[in-house]
Amino acid sequence: MRWPARIGWGLLAALAIASGVAWFLHTHERVEDTVPLPPRGEAAYNPLYALRESLRAAGVPAESRRRLDGERALGVRDTVLMIGDPGTASPGDVQRLLDWAESGGHLLVRTPPWTRRPREAQAWGLLERLGVQPVGAPGQCASLHIEGQSPHVEFCRGQRFVLVDRTPELRWEGEAPSARADGAPDAGAVDPQMRAVLDRLEQQRRASGAGLVYARLVHGAGRIDVLADFDFLENASLRDVPHQRLARQILAPNWGHGTMHLVYAARVPPLWWLLLTRGWMAWGPLLLALAAWLWMRTQRFGPLLPTPPLARRALLEHVGASGEHLVRYGRAALLHEAVRAAFYDRLRRRDPLAAALEGEAGIEAIATRTGLPPRDVRQALQPPKPDDAAAFRQRVARLIQMRRRL
Repeated sequence: MRWPARIGWGLLAALAIASGVAWFLHTHERVEDTVPLPPRGEAAYNPLYALRESLRAAGVPAESRRRLDGERALGVRDTVLMIGDPGTASPGDVQRLLDWAESGGHLLVRTPPWTRRPREAQAWGLLERLGVQPVGAPGQCASLHIEGQSPHVEFCRGQRFVLVDRTPELRWEGEAPSARADGAPDAGAVDPQMRAVLDRLEQQRRASGAGLVYARLVHGAGRIDVLADFDFLENASLRDVPHQRLARQILAPNWGHGTMHLVYAARVPPLWWLLLTRGWMAWGPLLLALAAWLWMRTQRFGPLLPTPPLARRALLEHVGASGEHLVRYGRAALLHEAVRAAFYDRLRRRDPLAAALEGEAGIEAIATRTGLPPRDVRQALQPPKPDDAAAFRQRVARLIQMRRRL
């Protein structure tokens, strides 16, 4: 009967497992989920990485440069886009950029980020030499509407500006797209939809009087574009079609004629932020170990400590213990001799004549001096027997009494 029972239990277990699998497959469905990962490599610190790759995919030569390098020559029809604060450029770089733009280059810059403490104007600054004057704090957005796309707002974080003694080139007002000799559309032209968008931006600016968010200036044979912000060109923002259309229009003047130089400032977060967000695997266990060590070393909480005992006369206790030790081992004569010597020392100071006498004459003199019977004086001056503790205590007490009576 053992084998049939085992077979039955095995079939029952297989049936339970099959039922569980069938229930799981019936109540659960396999789905795919896409989880966007944070950027890695160059895309993590270069905000114009997506723009550069998009330009290269479109057949436009594009290079990323961390900072403006004056040693690298720029082509006559090149384009330079500086996403950082133009106020950080040196006077030499400012002059080189203006000379290069005057010869036919296309320069794109932004107004500096707004700060509560206004910056001091620099006569040699790039924006100052272009007649660009930032105005006010950000907070007013510009609407961007592209046909077939959801409404957008731009330049919300950027600082608007006004032009001093300069008139911007508005090519999108009342112009039709021109054509090149080969029949392709002119790269510098603005399509009708984008022209309408820019017209609405201009109308909003004139109605609010809050300043410009975009202006294209003629500088010799080249162009200089000034924008309130470049946030629509950054990696995450360039996914939107309106941002792509706007990026195509601001890069239009030298499109297909030179190299696009995308100058960015590496946005490296502070060291404390990197340690806090990425170094917790190291400082977390160390912090726990430090807390455990402090807990072990900290005094335990509890009731108040009891009153400490009064200080004892430890020296007298040691002297008494030493005397008891000598008496226990038959050395009482040493203690008696010490007390007898102390008595004679005081006697020589108080009565030198009695101390100089010997024998019975000395005993009589000491008895007369202390007022004790000669028999007691004689007995006190004689050393006791080693095993007679009572006689030892009696004679030491008598010597102390005689010493006090001197």
